[in-house]
Amino acid sequence: MADPKGFLTTGREVATSRPVEERVKDWNEVYVPGSLLPIISKQAGRCMDCGIPFCHNGCPLGNLIPEWNDFAYREDWTAASERLHATNNFPEFTGRLCPAPCESACVLAINQPAVTIKNVEVSIIDKAWDSGDVTPQPPERLSGKTVAVIGSGPAGLAAAQQLTRAGHTVVVYERADRIGGLLRYGIPEFKMEKSHINRRIEQMRAEGTKFRTETEIGRDITASTLRKRYDSVVIAAGATISRDLPVPGRDLNGIHFAMEYLPLSNKVQEGDLTVSPITAEGKHVVVIGGGDTGADCVGTAHRQGAASVTQLEIMPQPGTDRAAHQPWPTFPMLYKVTSAHEEGGERLYSVSTTHFEGDEDGNVQSLHLIEVEFKDGKLNQKAGTERVIPAQLVTLAMGFTGTDQQNGLVEQFGLELDERGNIARDAQYATNVPGVYVAGDAGRGQSLIVWAIAEGRSAAAGVDRHLTGASDLPSPIRPTDRALMA
Repeated sequence: MADPKGFLTTGREVATSRPVEERVKDWNEVYVPGSLLPIISKQAGRCMDCGIPFCHNGCPLGNLIPEWNDFAYREDWTAASERLHATNNFPEFTGRLCPAPCESACVLAINQPAVTIKNVEVSIIDKAWDSGDVTPQPPERLSGKTVAVIGSGPAGLAAAQQLTRAGHTVVVYERADRIGGLLRYGIPEFKMEKSHINRRIEQMRAEGTKFRTETEIGRDITASTLRKRYDSVVIAAGATISRDLPVPGRDLNGIHFAMEYLPLSNKVQEGDLTVSPITAEGKHVVVIGGGDTGADCVGTAHRQGAASVTQLEIMPQPGTDRAAHQPWPTFPMLYKVTSAHEEGGERLYSVSTTHFEGDEDGNVQSLHLIEVEFKDGKLNQKAGTERVIPAQLVTLAMGFTGTDQQNGLVEQFGLELDERGNIARDAQYATNVPGVYVAGDAGRGQSLIVWAIAEGRSAAAGVDRHLTGASDLPSPIRPTDRALMA
């Protein structure tokens, strides 16, 4: 363990954010650079000798959290980085983007604020990059086997890196113009600057992984061609079909899916566009959906100069403390104030959109909503609670329903789907098609980044075993494993 009395003598401290009035004027990450390092060793020292570290149960990657907390407390950053990378290919991604179910499962969180596991993680990896401890790890010998990975999100990249290091020749196919999937175009720059992706890609290139952008399997290359070209295929195409809102007025101009809106703002930051074709500047913005993607839309709208921002959520407002039916160590549904919410805007809970209204040119101008409540498992509208709010830009951030089937990938491979519409797989992540595997949201459905990386690592072990007869690659989770929920 770290400091035997750390959890008794040291309170929880988190990363310091830049002032709101400063950060909404740029797209840099919201935290003060370097603010964690002076405090993080003591924070790591709060990790207890808890006997059974339930943080392991909260994290699907099986991160060795008490071990790298101990090294961080002792400021042995090289050893901490080695422990961190033993279970996680991309801790700089998870340390910035994961909602930290490990902290919800922290034993200290039974009656005190949890250890700042996520902050310790990102401090270790940032220090490792700065110190030159993150280097390419090319294989000692090649297997002669070839693997195609479809999709370059966290699941695809994790599978590709594991298989490359195992000695296979791996090519990652991405339909966008840059590598990274939703990490690249779905996550705003203020949550994770894309330089973190770029240096990982360079590391992977140096290890031998090859990348092909602007290539969509099913359209640009057929599934049959890919199967002839490679010994195995990993499908990590994500769950990219956005959930729609079929109400009157949905076809008005100015109503967009979040994944139509967010990528364009990232394109501006990449230098591809001067101004986003879909901008919130001077407009009353309504974000429908109360999750992380909705919060990303809120923060983006602030930076584009929105006149107002309102976020709608159909569910009731969560409490600030664990509910009785969500006991430790499960991941509770709590009221969360993200950096985007700190920057302004209004949040409305228990409301449902009934219809949109537009002007004579077909542009959305207002949104009609009504309060709702759940009774006996049914959603009921509350009479007399209708209201109208201005809406000149509406983003739909209500989640995703499955992987893209319009491009022909599912049909061309002849893949079977499960009852939820995801690509079916067995215990080894293999689909019904020999040599074809699936990892991440394409098989699991919409989930967290830690689950995507864990699935990529696990699917890589299945592919390696298929190609060589055995595998030493770790397989942290089974396809049927689920988050620790009540």
